Amino acid sequence: MPAYYIAEHIITDPAKFEEYRVKVGPMITKHGGRYLTKGGSHKFPETAHWKPERVVIIEFPDMANLDAWYNSAEYQQLFALRKQSTSEQDMVITLEGV
Repeated sequence: MPAYYIAEHIITDPAKFEEYRVKVGPMITKHGGRYLTKGGSHKFPETAHWKPERVVIIEFPDMANLDAWYNSAEYQQLFALRKQSTSEQDMVITLEGV
């Protein structure tokens, strides 16, 4: 069953985050992932109690592929770059689809 990586990013260093964004795409693709949403394109059709700055959803074929990407040595270098370019309040959720 598919697995989803959902992230809220509060960008503190746009230049570093852009470097992360450009480099992470091929890694995600390599592990079978694909972006389902465009970061920063969300809207609030109803009153929102959560007001994220940038949200992205990435679909992987299954949780094994998602975990393989997220825990790979290759991604860990970019993980550090992501942490340097975003707030400590960033949030990541992974979940399985149906």
